[in-house]
Amino acid sequence: MEQLLRAELRTATLRAFGSPGAGCISEGRAYDTDAGPVFVKARQMFEGEMASLEALQTTGLVRVPRPIKVIDLPGGGAAFVMEHLKMRSLSRAFVLLVVISWCSGGLSSFLSQASKLGDQMADLHLYNQKLRDKSKAEENTVGRRAEGAEPQYVTKFGFHTVTCCGFIPQVNEWQDDWPTFFARHRLQAQLDLIEKDYADREARELWSQLQVKIPDLFCGLEIVPALLHGDLWSGNVAEDDSGPVIYDPASFYGHSEFELAIALMFGGFPRSFFTAYHRKIPKAPGFDRRLLLYQLFNYLNHWNHFGQGYRSPSLGTMRKLLK
Repeated sequence: MEQLLRAELRTATLRAFGSPGAGCISEGRAYDTDAGPVFVKARQMFEGEMASLEALQTTGLVRVPRPIKVIDLPGGGAAFVMEHLKMRSLSRAFVLLVVISWCSGGLSSFLSQASKLGDQMADLHLYNQKLRDKSKAEENTVGRRAEGAEPQYVTKFGFHTVTCCGFIPQVNEWQDDWPTFFARHRLQAQLDLIEKDYADREARELWSQLQVKIPDLFCGLEIVPALLHGDLWSGNVAEDDSGPVIYDPASFYGHSEFELAIALMFGGFPRSFFTAYHRKIPKAPGFDRRLLLYQLFNYLNHWNHFGQGYRSPSLGTMRKLLK
């Protein structure tokens, strides 16, 4: 693969450094090149991740590794090359926060970074809404200048390409209606996989009752499509010397509340993150029950990735939503 990387990146220097990075889904390696350090991930489907990083980077509101290129490998597969950042894991700090909550200096810095990230994520979720407001204002302005290459307000829910949450591809076909998009392309898609692999009768019965009640959770709520990271759990955030960094996205335009569900799960983010976030985006009526609905997606996704250990929280969440 190194010969191919040299050719595709047009670099004479290609020197691996550090330890191979590995997660539960994919792995990668850092290299020095003529243009500076890069990080290379080897996996079959990276177009969605690259498109996600490009969309997030374009806003200028959150820090992500700069995507460089997806390279086809001989014999199949692909390598995804992106900017290498000297990141420090924030997820470890989340765990340490519980153990050493009485500490001062380092804890204060960590809480500050979490607060900054919450502030940035709120700005990201408001970005498309501000484009809408700007577009409406310009419609009422006589002789306004041509917009050229300026970003445009996205009116629908979805994304222009398939993305992967873990190793499961997600259909992102554009929809006018958020509850329809979420029920069809997120919950139903996950439950179809569970039916295929487990034929779980109780899951099938609970879903038949729940799906007709989903629109009720959104009554009277205006939902403006928001650009989401799509998988913002504590393992997908870090920091470097300039502040928070988010990575491994599965982006799409959806309801901003969806982003917060997994941020409360699997280790979770500290309170300072949510305090900063809700200063800019206050909780809407019915927030807590919709959060359960969004957490259901994450439990189902983990059931499909990691097996029956996630059956109980999946079915338990469905039962809570039916009460």
